[in-house]
Amino acid sequence: MTFEVLFVDNHLLVVCKPAGLLVQADRTGDASLLELCRMHVKQTFNKPGKVFLGLVHRLDRPVSGVVVFARTSKAAARLSAQFRLRQVTKIYWALVEGKVPLEGTLVDRLVRTGVHSRIGTTGTGQLAALHFRRLGYGQEMSWVEVDLGTGRHHQIRVQLAYYGHPVLGDRRYGSTRPFAPGSIALHARSLTITHPTRPDEMTFTAEPGSYWPKQL
Repeated sequence: MTFEVLFVDNHLLVVCKPAGLLVQADRTGDASLLELCRMHVKQTFNKPGKVFLGLVHRLDRPVSGVVVFARTSKAAARLSAQFRLRQVTKIYWALVEGKVPLEGTLVDRLVRTGVHSRIGTTGTGQLAALHFRRLGYGQEMSWVEVDLGTGRHHQIRVQLAYYGHPVLGDRRYGSTRPFAPGSIALHARSLTITHPTRPDEMTFTAEPGSYWPKQL
């Protein structure tokens, strides 16, 4: 499975992850983006020994889009702090069932149980906030842009489904409409960070796969 390199320098490697590829290896033993990117750096820059590549955030396996890796331990620490302190801007595109409002904000509590998350109905769980706006509507589905305020487990998927608009292809959270095999209609469209060694704000953007509707 291939990935697109969006940016690289001595401190960062930014790529577009294809849907269906793990970010980090798990018990399945399937290939991971992290290992593939390590191989890419090793071959491209003729690096001896084991290549360092710091994982500072993740995307779910069926989700595509922008992923940033740190190429030094200093960059990893500084980027991790940006994510932890919510100093990054994460924009997603989603195709969801039904017609969502033109714009809105969802604030809930999310409770995680193993590989699933749900909305907490008794005030328990972690705060989960996002803002959305509808970019288009047709064929009983909405094209939604999501500005993710927090980065909880399966947050976009759970919140949109809870309010009656599951992401296409996301059977885990109630979608009844299929999408491309191995994927759901959720794409990390852009990521804005501050460069780990310079005061430069940088935005990285990736297009969704060719299997997304052409009208987008």
